[in-house]
Amino acid sequence: MGLELNKVYLDDCVKGLAKLDDGSVDLAFADPPFNIGYDYDVYEDKQTSGEYLKWSRKWMDALWPVLKPNGTFWLAIGDEYAAELKLIAQEVGFSCRSWVIWYYTFGVNCKRGFSRSHTHLFHFVKDPEDFTFNADNPAVRVPSARQLVYGDSRANPRGRLPDNTWILRPQDVPDSFSEEEDTWYFARVAGTFKEREGFHGCQMPEQLLGRIIRCCSEPVGVVLDPFGGSGTTFVAAKKLGRRWVGFELSEDYVKRINHRLKNTPVDSLLDGVADPLTSAPATDSPRAKTLSDRKSNAKPAAANKKTPKAKPKTPKAKPKTPKAKPKNPKKARKLKPTALTEDVQNGIIAAFKATHDGCSTDRLLADPDLNGAFVKACKKSGLKGYPTEWNRLLLSIRKRGKLPRINKKVLVLGLQQMDAFSYGSEIAMHQMAIDPGLTLDDVLCDPRLAKMFDKIAGKFAPGHSAFEYRWAALAIRKRAKRAKTLAVEKCEEWLTKRLPRKRKLSDDWSKYSHPGAYIVSSGKDTLYVGETLDLQTRIEALRDCDAWQELGVTSIIPIREDTIPYALQSILIGRTEAMLNASEHLKPKLVY
Repeated sequence: MGLELNKVYLDDCVKGLAKLDDGSVDLAFADPPFNIGYDYDVYEDKQTSGEYLKWSRKWMDALWPVLKPNGTFWLAIGDEYAAELKLIAQEVGFSCRSWVIWYYTFGVNCKRGFSRSHTHLFHFVKDPEDFTFNADNPAVRVPSARQLVYGDSRANPRGRLPDNTWILRPQDVPDSFSEEEDTWYFARVAGTFKEREGFHGCQMPEQLLGRIIRCCSEPVGVVLDPFGGSGTTFVAAKKLGRRWVGFELSEDYVKRINHRLKNTPVDSLLDGVADPLTSAPATDSPRAKTLSDRKSNAKPAAANKKTPKAKPKTPKAKPKTPKAKPKNPKKARKLKPTALTEDVQNGIIAAFKATHDGCSTDRLLADPDLNGAFVKACKKSGLKGYPTEWNRLLLSIRKRGKLPRINKKVLVLGLQQMDAFSYGSEIAMHQMAIDPGLTLDDVLCDPRLAKMFDKIAGKFAPGHSAFEYRWAALAIRKRAKRAKTLAVEKCEEWLTKRLPRKRKLSDDWSKYSHPGAYIVSSGKDTLYVGETLDLQTRIEALRDCDAWQELGVTSIIPIREDTIPYALQSILIGRTEAMLNASEHLKPKLVY
C-alpha cells in the first residue's frame, strides 16, 4: 500500500486517495459535508450546487480505483443531495444494494419545517455478483417477528437479516415492529452523551459504524474514511479488529482523532447502546410523558400548594392465585430456548450414545462428521429446536454430570502435530471473540459459526481440516490459564527486557530451526505474537501465505525460547498489544 495503514493523514481526500494503491481497500465509509452551511473548522460548507456536485464526482472517481474488486462503499448524505449523489455514484460504476434510512432521536430543530431526524445511507458495491456481506454474523442479524411478536417456538434462534419494513417511533410500538428494519434506529450523538467527543458537531454513533463494518468487511480488512471528522470510523474499525486509513483537512481534528485512537484499546467494546430501544423510554413510561400529558394533568397554581397526604387504606388481603399467562402472543417478547425437560434430556443422551463413537463431548462438537451425525439423530428422534440448541443442551447435560461414562478413544493429536496450524486457530479465536463477541463454545455449538471459524483459521494457516482447527482451539483454551500463570512466574523479565533486532521476512531463516517466540510486524504495527517448535518452518510458512502477504508483513523478531511453551508468548502479547491476538485468553494480568 502506498500509504502506511492505521494512520489518519492531514490531506485533501482527492489528493490522498491518489496516494493509495489501487485495489487496497475493503470498505469505504464516507460522511461528506452536506453543503448546508455547517460551520466546520477549515472547510467552507456552502458551495453552489454545481460546484458541490462536481466536487462529489471528483472524490468518488478517486475512490473507485482504491477499492478492491469486491469492495464496498457506504455513503451518508442528507436530503438535499441524496438523489443526485446516488446517481453520480452509479455513473462512476457503483451498484446500489440498499437505500437505508438512519432514523435518530434528538433531530435538528427546524423553524419553518419538520425537524430533521434522518440521514440517507447508501450501500454501494463495485461488483454486484461479488462483495462482502457477512449475513451469518450474529451481531448483524436481528430478532425475527416470530421471536419478538409471536413467541413462536419454530423461530430460528439466530434471528434474521433486517428487511424492508418502515416503522414509526419504535419505542412506542415495541409489539408491532422490530427497531432494526430498513429504517435503522440509532440515537444521534447528542451533546449530553458520554460518547460525545466535543470537537465535532457531526459525530456518527459507533454502533451504526459497527454494523456496517461487521457486515461489509472481514477481520483485519482495510477500512477507509476519506472525511475523518470526529474519527468514529477509525475507532470502530480498531475496536473490531480492522485496519484503517483516512484523511482530514483540519489539523486540529487530526490531532484530536489521534488522541482518541491512542486511548482506544484494540478489542474494547463499541460506545453507545447496542439495543436502540434502551436509549429512549416509551412514551407511556412515567419519565417520558409528553408535554401535553403533563399540561393536561397540571393543576392550577393555587391548587399546587402542598397538602397533607391522606393515609392510604390498607387493602384486604386476597388469596394468592397463580398468574394467568397473557392471551396476547405479542406479550411474549423473548423466545425461550428449548427447556431441558426429562424427555428432552433423554432424547439428547440417546442421540449422543448413538453417535459418539467412543469420543468425548468436545470431540463430538469439534468433528463436523460426528456432530452432523448427532444432529441427524436429534432430528430423527423428534426433538424440537435447532442444531445449536441441541449442542448447547449436550454441554449443559455434561456439566450436570448426566452423560454416561464411555470408554474414550485415544486421540493422537499432540502439541507437535498442532504446531503446524494452531496459530491459525488462535487468530480465529480472537477474531470471533471481538467480532461478534463469541466464546469458543458459542462457535462450536453453532455449525454456521464454526464454518466462519474454519474460514479464518484456514486463511492464516491453510491446508488443514476443520476438525484440526477446532481441536487446536480447544487445546489453546485449556492451556491458556496455565500459560498466563507461568508467564508471571517464569518470564517476568521479558516485560522490560530488550527485544532482539527485527529481521526482514525475506531473510534466510535456515539457522533458526529451533523452538522460540516471534513477533510479526507491518511497518510500526505489531500484527501477531506467536510461539512455535520450529521458527524456521513457521516463518517460511508465513512468508508463503497469501493472507500474511496481504497484511503487508515486513519484519519478524525471533526470540529463542525452548523451556516454557507459550508462557513467553503470553508475556509478549501483553507487552506489544498485537492486533491478531490481543484478547484476554492469552494475555496475563500484569502490572506494567
